[in-house]
Amino acid sequence: MINKVRAIRRCMVGVCCLVVVAAASVPVQAVPIAPFPLASVEVERVIISPSHLILLSAVREVNDEIRSDSVIRLAVRGSGQRLQVSPDSGRDEARAYYRNELAERKAVVLFECQGRGCGRSNVWANQIFSDATLYGRDANQDYLAAAYRDQEGNVQVVLVYTVTRGNHREYVWVEQLTAEEGAAIPGFASASARIQGPIIVPWAGGVTYQFSWNANDRRLLQERSQGEGAKVVLNSYAELKDNETLESAMDRAEKAAEAMTVLLTKIGIQQQQIVPIIIGPAVEFGDPARQGDRVELVVVSQP
Repeated sequence: MINKVRAIRRCMVGVCCLVVVAAASVPVQAVPIAPFPLASVEVERVIISPSHLILLSAVREVNDEIRSDSVIRLAVRGSGQRLQVSPDSGRDEARAYYRNELAERKAVVLFECQGRGCGRSNVWANQIFSDATLYGRDANQDYLAAAYRDQEGNVQVVLVYTVTRGNHREYVWVEQLTAEEGAAIPGFASASARIQGPIIVPWAGGVTYQFSWNANDRRLLQERSQGEGAKVVLNSYAELKDNETLESAMDRAEKAAEAMTVLLTKIGIQQQQIVPIIIGPAVEFGDPARQGDRVELVVVSQP
């Protein structure tokens, strides 16, 4: 809904004129997370953008262009802060502080990386956050992107980047952003705060099954499933092959679900939490990421 800000100004001829200014359809920002106590705020920047860049994967630079496997742009308003961490503390403590604050808000971690797995610090500092002070050692950096719903039901996006410079000074860059209504954020179910996912895991095999998922996906699933009464819905899909019967495709999907169930129990998810649903080739999606043989893992929390 577009908010209208009305202002009355007096024209030169003495007639009152009504001026209507359209504002962006972004809700008012929630109470932000307070800065890390053992750090000083050096820079604070207001962020109001119809297309703010948010990275959900490692970054690289090719021919002076930013490249990342997962990038979204959102209409947001909020702020960015650069903090210098006190010598009596460290960026690990700062990162833990923000993670704890996000956990209290039941935030969903959308992506995180550490060290060289994030890409080059030079790109994060100068191309992503536009702050050369954040340029540090590639091996001593980390990045976290998370989202949560505030008490008003608005989606809040939080980005936390920490780095150690060559002079051993440690810095944190934090963005706290309110997204527009209906914003589509991968890994965050905007329709309901109780539904998180899907995590899409392609599979291959027949007698044995191999699943293509990484440590970040596993950690994310573990965190989401920790709530009391949380269920992990395991939707198993199988692509219908040429000259394959429906029964055969459904059987492959069922066996893949059984194999994934075993893996889930090995990473600490209880058997009674897992709800397998065998879909096979019965449902198709237009999204290229949701094609082929795969399982989709969705966590549903209790009310």
